[in-house]
Amino acid sequence: MPLPLLFIGVAAATGTFGVGSTIKAGIDASKAKAINKNANEIVQDSTDWLNAQRLACGRSLTQLGEVKMYVLNSTVTEFLDTFQKIKNVDFKDTEGLQELHKLHVDENTFTEMRSLVNFAGSLAGGTVAGTAGGALVAFGAYGAAQALAVASTGTAIATLSGAAATNATLAFFGGGSLAAGGLGMAGGAAVLGGLVAGPALAVMGLVAGNAAKKNLEKAYTNRAEAIQIASQLNSAGLQCETIRRRTYMFYNLLSRLDTYFLPLIYKMEDIFEKEGDDYSKYSPESKSVIASCVSVAVSIKSVLDTPLLTDDGLLTDESEGTATNIEGFLNNMRISY
Repeated sequence: MPLPLLFIGVAAATGTFGVGSTIKAGIDASKAKAINKNANEIVQDSTDWLNAQRLACGRSLTQLGEVKMYVLNSTVTEFLDTFQKIKNVDFKDTEGLQELHKLHVDENTFTEMRSLVNFAGSLAGGTVAGTAGGALVAFGAYGAAQALAVASTGTAIATLSGAAATNATLAFFGGGSLAAGGLGMAGGAAVLGGLVAGPALAVMGLVAGNAAKKNLEKAYTNRAEAIQIASQLNSAGLQCETIRRRTYMFYNLLSRLDTYFLPLIYKMEDIFEKEGDDYSKYSPESKSVIASCVSVAVSIKSVLDTPLLTDDGLLTDESEGTATNIEGFLNNMRISY
């Protein structure tokens, strides 16, 4: 039965309009309460999903930070320890390794790699001591140059952790809360996908506050606002998921590069032991091994150098380009093996 007719029937049965109005008000109040409850559930469900995506993304950034540390503290360190002892290195006449000629390789490249190794060692020490805080999240999200820049004071762990705590996006992913204004998660949500978290949170409060009001029209408005908020929260959640996927892509690229790297390092060390430290006197086959080893090292550095996120919490175009280039390099490596 249509709702207005129901109200008329109730009024006629009681014999008084006043009683009918009271019943209608009670029904409206009950319906308003149910609609407001539903509005809160809509917002809460989207908030819970966003929070799950946020935590998953934070874990993936931490894992990327960890694999960056591992590669720097193990294979890159071992590579530099031997390669920097070899003299007269010149790849101009190296045959069958066109990829190397496309890469920018000079002494500064290896100096920067050594600086990164030292930085990773400092970061690892802080992690073991439990003082790194959000540093691994920041190290996962930043490019190597950014990480070194924020740690230029020499207090690498504290400075990088501080960078995470003062960047809304990184704070949102678990790098610490923002002291100024307490914007940690909210500020990160505001960054991601253009979500304006302040007004959204205010409306969430309005929805909850009106749950007890006998105002059916306002309840409908609350639900419409809740649907809009949920849409914004879902957009931020999708952005988190996209960042997580890119993060895992970089994790996978570094892991695959490292798989090729270690056997080449062992071959390079064997060549160094048998043929000495003068590259110009190496056999063509040995020169090719050294060149291949360097090409993997420089490819690893390009992954480490590439930031995943902009200051606005969006994925960088640079990271997509790097992923494409390294994937092509790995495909060529697989064919040559």
